[in-house]
Amino acid sequence: MRLEIAVVDAFTEKAFSGNPAGVCLLDEPLEKELMQSIAMEMNLSETAFVQKTENPNHFSLRWFTPTLEIDLCGHATLASSFWMLQKGWAQAGETIHFHTLSGELRVIGNEDGLEMNFPLIPTFEDLHPHFKSELFGEKIISAAQLRKNWIFELESAEAVKRLKPDFMEIAAHSEEGFIITAAGNGDFDIVSRFFGPNVGVPEDPVTGFAHCGLMDFWYQKTGKMQLKAYQASKRGGKLFLEKHDDRVILRGKAVAVLQGFIEV
Repeated sequence: MRLEIAVVDAFTEKAFSGNPAGVCLLDEPLEKELMQSIAMEMNLSETAFVQKTENPNHFSLRWFTPTLEIDLCGHATLASSFWMLQKGWAQAGETIHFHTLSGELRVIGNEDGLEMNFPLIPTFEDLHPHFKSELFGEKIISAAQLRKNWIFELESAEAVKRLKPDFMEIAAHSEEGFIITAAGNGDFDIVSRFFGPNVGVPEDPVTGFAHCGLMDFWYQKTGKMQLKAYQASKRGGKLFLEKHDDRVILRGKAVAVLQGFIEV
């Protein structure tokens, strides 16, 4: 079997930045084991598999890291939507409905970028049982739990950028990983990084699902319902967040960098 596959950089306007995702548009369903093998071969933080359904503009969407299937991925959803627009699977200005393990996700794309409607992930302030006052040498201002992950607020954007993670320590003290964040300076309201060694992603370049939690975390602290966000990984990525009750609108752009075929 010969499958077309693309690599799309998400949450960026230029190639070789943002977060790359594999995107595979499927005419026929694949076995889960095969999708996992393809994701392992691609060796990107996530590879997305999109399949048409009987309803127009409705699609099944699944995401795989190199090691497992996950239930929510923002950048691979953005990448998938962008590639579907390029390939004629979707039309600009029309809502794309994705049916996923996290329920229905909705995306609208046009020349100004893409707008994703995701569930808000609740966060609960708490004290981490191991990292109470410092995280790898940086002072912890506050901490919160969210689904399978922890958020740590640090003193400054500079502290977020300079933190040097110990991935073995993170793996030992989390179910999935850690999100670190701080108030931004200059052009951004918040900055963050995400470390997910237990899902096969030591540091993710740009993480959509993390910002579904960060929106709730920072809303509780500041009351702001709109945030300009920057993920301060080596590649870097920009997001615009907007809270609507129990949903988050994530806006971003994408660019395709590779198209080819995989023989399975």
